[in-house]
Amino acid sequence: MATIPKKLHQPIMAAFPQTPCLVATVLPNGYAQVTPRGSVQAFDDDHLSIWERGRGSTNANLHDGSKVTVYLHNWGLKESGVLPIGGLVRFYGIASIHKSGQFYDEVWRRLIDPEKNSDPEKKGFAVLVRVERTEDLLGNLVTD
Repeated sequence: MATIPKKLHQPIMAAFPQTPCLVATVLPNGYAQVTPRGSVQAFDDDHLSIWERGRGSTNANLHDGSKVTVYLHNWGLKESGVLPIGGLVRFYGIASIHKSGQFYDEVWRRLIDPEKNSDPEKKGFAVLVRVERTEDLLGNLVTD
């Protein structure tokens, strides 16, 4: 069974700039580091992709095996009935880092122009997040 419901692919892809996804990683001191990322995309039914071009603690804490939470809140998703409980969804997963190769190239190819324009020298890297759970505001599993 897919962990990213098909009904959420388009809202994820269209989140930026009005409702960018928030990406959370864990700092060495145990606190969550939460930052907006306009580059989050539904890569396939089981992976989110992120083009990581930041220079701060989120970037420093992303490595193979990192736990990542991606949060999307869009009131329109409540109104349309896609996410009736608050219009929000959380994706919990494990990161894999790609600084070259097939996934690096494909994440860059799919990246929206505003994000590409913010990294014209292509200094960032691709992150695939293998989603293990997708849940709503109440912690209920979200499925198609």
